[in-house]
Amino acid sequence: MSSSSQYSQAFHWHFTALDDDNFEIQGRTLFLVVVLFSVILLFTLLYLYARWVCRYRHPFPHALPPPPPPRSRGLDPLTIKTLPIALHRSSEAPNSREQAECCICLGVFEDGDKVKVLPLCRHCYHPECVDRWLSVHSSCPLCRGSLRINNTPVGSAIPHIVVE
Repeated sequence: MSSSSQYSQAFHWHFTALDDDNFEIQGRTLFLVVVLFSVILLFTLLYLYARWVCRYRHPFPHALPPPPPPRSRGLDPLTIKTLPIALHRSSEAPNSREQAECCICLGVFEDGDKVKVLPLCRHCYHPECVDRWLSVHSSCPLCRGSLRINNTPVGSAIPHIVVE
């Protein structure tokens, strides 16, 4: 029982019994706390200044040249116009199932419809559909075969054929 009373006395504190000498900050400790606080304050101010400069100031606005305009990925209108147009005949199509519809609008070709034939792959489309497609893309919508050879549009060498 004496051991339990000994423990209870060791943990029994009174506010008058606390010694303030244990809470004194020595000279080196105070110096390190001040230096640490100054470094944190300096980095915080530097970070805020950098954000302000990046957001509200544009250093040397005329030093950088303007970016080049985006290159059009489609074909030029003259090349699109030179692609051949023919009349659709279901009896002449070798793969009548494959050539029976425009894969852009999914419209079925009727006999006598005007179709635009792409030169390399020979796929057929409604002229309005493929013209819109080729103004944005430079490839066949179905097989994705390029209509450019060495940066030269393929249709520029083909004469313009219009069947009426």
